[in-house]
Amino acid sequence: MSLVERLASHGYGELHLAHDPATGLRAYVAVHDTRLGPALGGCRFIPYASEEQAAIDALRLGRGMTYKAALAGLPLGGGKAVLWREDGTETRLAPGSPARRDLFRAFGRVVEGLRGRYITAEDSGTSPEDMVEIATATKHVVGLPEAKGGVGDPSPYTARGVRRGIEAVAREVLGRDSLAGVHVAIQGIGHVGLSLARELAQAGCKLTVADIMFSRIRLAQDQVQKDVGIADIDGILETECDILAPCALGGVIRGDTVGRLRCQAVAGAANNQLADASIDDALHRRGIFWAPDYAVNAAGLMWVAQAACGLTREEAVKKIDGIYDTIASIAKRSKAESAPPGKLADRIVEERLAQAG
Repeated sequence: MSLVERLASHGYGELHLAHDPATGLRAYVAVHDTRLGPALGGCRFIPYASEEQAAIDALRLGRGMTYKAALAGLPLGGGKAVLWREDGTETRLAPGSPARRDLFRAFGRVVEGLRGRYITAEDSGTSPEDMVEIATATKHVVGLPEAKGGVGDPSPYTARGVRRGIEAVAREVLGRDSLAGVHVAIQGIGHVGLSLARELAQAGCKLTVADIMFSRIRLAQDQVQKDVGIADIDGILETECDILAPCALGGVIRGDTVGRLRCQAVAGAANNQLADASIDDALHRRGIFWAPDYAVNAAGLMWVAQAACGLTREEAVKKIDGIYDTIASIAKRSKAESAPPGKLADRIVEERLAQAG
């Protein structure tokens, strides 16, 4: 499939490519939809095997941001930026290095050239400090550190929103009045996953965790729950639990992994958890409820979008806690209509976009 065909398949109109020879910047900026407002989405900076994979990731993630903003009721469209990074550049482009500073300033000039159609933010592989560098070249950036007038790290708020979604799943799917004793298996305990583990442990959950870095598992043991269960990053999919929470990279629920799941529900912070749309149906046939990722993990967007949407912090927190109602409503409709939850959520978004259009 060509890139133009991929644009059409995801409902796109724009994919911007940028190259800066002086810094080595190679960026893809996907602007998926702007009917509700400017496209807001993070800037991802992780290694990819090819530029084609980087572009495809930008397209999938940008579409997800449109749906996330629309379902959250925010006056924003969806987009995403991917800065392609090859393996072996970690030292040269380490945080605080001059090369990294110059790279993100160059990307800031790319964002400025889009004249407000795209607003960038922190994402995998980037930090609030990188957003400061971008801000030297454009005002179309959110997620700066609090010391620089921003809202700070959104990870704890993303975790809060996912926890609220998991509370809704516990009530509507598991029939539980609280999270006490609910077994949650968390795949990936980085910034968001570890914050989520803390939230769930405080609510009385039993936890099993997995990560590619043992140092993160040790953090979970030391700071969250001493008797936390441990699984390997792939094997955790087969952990017998109440809820599986994917909090690493996307695409982990595939045609060859659906049958291995031993949970009653999937609800986590990762974007694009399902390898393709057919997995929504496959999970539904197995009686596994899937909390649509762009619905349950929308709190990070709600938090960083305060300035862009004119929200106070109190209003942003109220919207984050409203994720409970969103997931509860989807779960009730899924049961009543015997329909996959992903299809229901998509339908709601597409109706809102059509009205805006």
